[in-house]
Amino acid sequence: MTSESLVGRTVSHYRITRLLGSGGMGVVYEAEDTQLGRSVAVKVLSVEMQRDHSILERFQREARAASALNHPGICTVHSIEQHEGQHFIVMELIEGQTLASRIGRQPLELAEILDFGIQIADALESAHSKGIVHRDLKPVNLIVNARGQIKILDFGLAKIGVLTHYASDMPPDSRVETSLDRRDLTVAGMVLGTVHYMSPEQARGQHTDARTDLFSLGTVLYQMATGILPFQGDTQAVVFDAILNRDPAPLTEVNPGMPVVLGQIIEKALEKDRNLRCQTATELKTDLLRFKRNFDSGQRRRTELSDSKGGPEQPAEHSVAVLYFENLSGVKEDEYFRDGVTEDIITELSKIQGMHVYSRPTVLAYRDKPVTPAQIGQQLRATFVLTGSIRRSGNRLRITAQLVDTQTDFPLWSERFDREMQDVFEVQDEIARKIAEALRIKLTPQEKEALAAKPTESLPAYDHYLRGRSYARRLTRQDLEFSLQMFNDAVALDPDFALAHASIANVCAYFFCHYDREAAWIDRARAASEKAVALRPDLPEVMVAQAWILYSRGEYLDAARILRSVITRKRDCEGAFYLLLRCLFANGQHQEVAVLAEEAIEASGSDYNVYVPILNSLGALGKKEAKSNIQQRSIQALEAHIREVPEDARARSLVASDYAEIGRTEDAKREATMAITLRPNESSILYNAACTFCGLNMKAEAMDALTKAWRAGFKDTDWVRRDPDLAILMDDPEFERLYPKKG
Repeated sequence: MTSESLVGRTVSHYRITRLLGSGGMGVVYEAEDTQLGRSVAVKVLSVEMQRDHSILERFQREARAASALNHPGICTVHSIEQHEGQHFIVMELIEGQTLASRIGRQPLELAEILDFGIQIADALESAHSKGIVHRDLKPVNLIVNARGQIKILDFGLAKIGVLTHYASDMPPDSRVETSLDRRDLTVAGMVLGTVHYMSPEQARGQHTDARTDLFSLGTVLYQMATGILPFQGDTQAVVFDAILNRDPAPLTEVNPGMPVVLGQIIEKALEKDRNLRCQTATELKTDLLRFKRNFDSGQRRRTELSDSKGGPEQPAEHSVAVLYFENLSGVKEDEYFRDGVTEDIITELSKIQGMHVYSRPTVLAYRDKPVTPAQIGQQLRATFVLTGSIRRSGNRLRITAQLVDTQTDFPLWSERFDREMQDVFEVQDEIARKIAEALRIKLTPQEKEALAAKPTESLPAYDHYLRGRSYARRLTRQDLEFSLQMFNDAVALDPDFALAHASIANVCAYFFCHYDREAAWIDRARAASEKAVALRPDLPEVMVAQAWILYSRGEYLDAARILRSVITRKRDCEGAFYLLLRCLFANGQHQEVAVLAEEAIEASGSDYNVYVPILNSLGALGKKEAKSNIQQRSIQALEAHIREVPEDARARSLVASDYAEIGRTEDAKREATMAITLRPNESSILYNAACTFCGLNMKAEAMDALTKAWRAGFKDTDWVRRDPDLAILMDDPEFERLYPKKG
């Protein structure tokens, strides 16, 4: 008996009127129930399938499973019958379209995604409470009726209680496609375990439970939000590999219009380890309901704003935390570029009045950490959070950005920028403008001009500058030499790049103070500083370069005056607080250093160098308790940094000195030795080792290390003679010879 031959015939008391579709197990028809006078769907097991007794049992199990369910989101099974040797199921006839047809290749609106997702989760919650697992949830098994209500079809792979697991049920070809006309489909055909929606445990042929359906629902949610499948491939083997071993592209990368929180909900549903996945349909439904509540609240909030009398008004100052963008290139070496672009966006936004932007050090603590906008709102009291990602490939650049309300978790604005690398400055400018627009802040002509200003016209120069800046922060000779090379390359590409000239001045002045007292270094620093001043005297970074020149000449008060002005204008300006504290310490103003300590630590973020003059000043003041407290914080900062950058010899030498002071003798020796091993000819490393050995009362080793530091270039007499860590050496004739008193 063929499928077409049933149309127009009467089977039992059902008059078959139309073929609806066919699938792996049977054929579905529309029929008239002549006894009850209603339209129904009749699913008939094909003759070929009936020859297999196991398939027949599974077919009957579908009816038993589905008939036990009574939920508006699940297709109702009226009966299971047999006529002239033909087995069939009589089901509710649903008018509508499949979710697969509704999605097509385009993402759905957020409100619709949430509505459908909640409905499906609610139906699964009911089925799972009765011990029934669907095991084949997919868009062609989900019908959307005219009222927007979802109905789940085909519990043909459901299992009641403990049944044979999925692998034994799988037919030889699990990629059987339906031949349904999706334009007018009312009941989906049976497709046994379409591979794209399988859970990892299904793909492995393992025992399945309710969490299998949650993985499939996560796949459906991802498809609704993006228009594409999370796990793709041309063959079944490739799809299986993706399901088992690969993570889908982040939701907000594929569709920047989607909120980060929705992506996190879907990621939890798509966990490959089912013990880490959503554990129940109730949990997933609750996550979606909570997010929908916040979404609806955000919608109402925007409506109220737009309907307020007098039109758009300038709001009170908004607080925005710009989180470090995610580096999607997969190359750790690209993180300097990610960091640089993020920090420059912070700088751009800081130019706008009426917007409080959290400084780089404040948000640095959240870099590469799994944190939500709501958590940022609670911890920083930020009104909004800007999140995003960066991927660069060759000359192409993709930046996604999303501004999220921390109270509602709803995105006020999001966009994806696919540009050439040379357009990175325009993207930064556009992001700042779009955020101002989203927050209804009217930019002044001066602000527009400031946002449009570029640091350089040369993208390669900008790239070299960012790379150099990332290495210069470590302050070791080798890192500074590399950073200097990068800055020189930057100004060679763009002679008018003021920030790069200022950075050259900083590095050369630092070299003169710590590594090589040759006049050539300070001459280079002065020339670079003068060039930077001629180009952009208004830049805080250029003013810091001027202060380094003054510091190198011992003009500490004049340098400090400039640095105070810098901090007033840009509190987190690179290295400003560190140099200010150095100036004050070198001038004997220990109490002033102590007063500025907390502000300096907060503004400097992960720059562990700022702790050095603070600890030295507290030591000189005899403030043991205050020094102990700061020292513990210094150790924590250094240990955290060493975990991230284990090759940083300077950090190891500093933590060794701290360990020595608190009596961790073996730890101190280990770290000091490791630091010298990493940088045996580095003057600052040798100097810090001398401090450590003094703390361990190893006078001979300390003097030896200090002598080597002097030979390597550490000849800052003012600093050395004021350093209380070296107190036990100051009666040594060799110390007096190397660092004689002035005057």
